[in-house]
Amino acid sequence: MNIFSIIEEIEKVDPEFQDRISPRRDAIKNITSFGSKVAVAALPFALGALFKKAYGQTTVGDVNGTLNFALKLEYLEAAFYNTALNTPGLIPAADLAAFQTIAAHENAHVSFLKAVLGSAAVTQTSQGTAGVYDWTAGGTLPNYFATKDYTTFLIVANAFEDTGVRAYKGQAPFIIGNQTVLTAALNIHSVEARHASHIRTIRRKAGNGTTPKSWITGANDTGFAGIAANYAGEDNTMQGGVDVSALINPVTGAKFSASACTEAFDEPLTYAQVLPLVQPFGVK
Repeated sequence: MNIFSIIEEIEKVDPEFQDRISPRRDAIKNITSFGSKVAVAALPFALGALFKKAYGQTTVGDVNGTLNFALKLEYLEAAFYNTALNTPGLIPAADLAAFQTIAAHENAHVSFLKAVLGSAAVTQTSQGTAGVYDWTAGGTLPNYFATKDYTTFLIVANAFEDTGVRAYKGQAPFIIGNQTVLTAALNIHSVEARHASHIRTIRRKAGNGTTPKSWITGANDTGFAGIAANYAGEDNTMQGGVDVSALINPVTGAKFSASACTEAFDEPLTYAQVLPLVQPFGVK
């Protein structure tokens, strides 16, 4: 375990991490100077204490800001699926139950986040135009609801879910000091990942082909160039300071392929990266 590599990875999603832990670096160095067995045994406790101290001072305002950001994304997704379900002829009968389930999940996420935030929750009507979103993203997408274009609807759903997964991952460091909220956010994160995988499966079935896979491969693998920014960084093969593409597959004896490397790890998106992706739809 290379804790400094771990810290480098955390810095990617929390640029202020070095400032948070600077008074505690000597403690880490002291631990790593002990005998190997003692150091290995102590590392989990040291890291736990480090993170608790580094993030334990997260203010209610910070947590609320993170949760409101999540709520804005959930408002968008819930409205997206609610609109789809209220558009007769868009979703084939064979896929209808799946999207009813996904919509129910997104609406439950909205209700949960509003309950946690209470009076601090942003309102849905503050988004878009009095709560109405622009599903064409300012004209960059066709009006797939009006034309009942199921193919484009699936691509947009694919992008929303993949982006949501990465957004939750990117916000986790900012609520690490609140274990209750962090646990709930991670629970939502895993469900969003299941949504993304299932929608990719529906797309693959609809096209009677082998793509897209149920997980992200490389950078934009959706086949739609207009959402490439949603997948920025997904072609990264460096994990924890290790170039995964240089590692040897113990089964084949060969290096892992670039596709396998990028599929095996997911990348976070920061608030600054996510906001431009959803603003064209009306997220503020």
